[in-house]
Amino acid sequence: MQALIWIGAALTLIGLLGLGYCVLRVMRARRAGLTDDALRAELRSVVTVNLAAVGISALGLMLVVAGIMLG
Repeated sequence: MQALIWIGAALTLIGLLGLGYCVLRVMRARRAGLTDDALRAELRSVVTVNLAAVGISALGLMLVVAGIMLG
């Protein structure tokens, strides 16, 4: 069960890094002074990465909790 906890922690960390990447990408897009249409297109592409990062983090946290409960 120890391995399950570590794998879950790694997945959670990967998800958090993905969320940080999304924040940085949106900040860069806002500072670039894009037009409304270009900014919306950029934000649409960030949403998919954001949802994937949240999903990976949630999966990692579920693995951590499962490892703690089973261990």
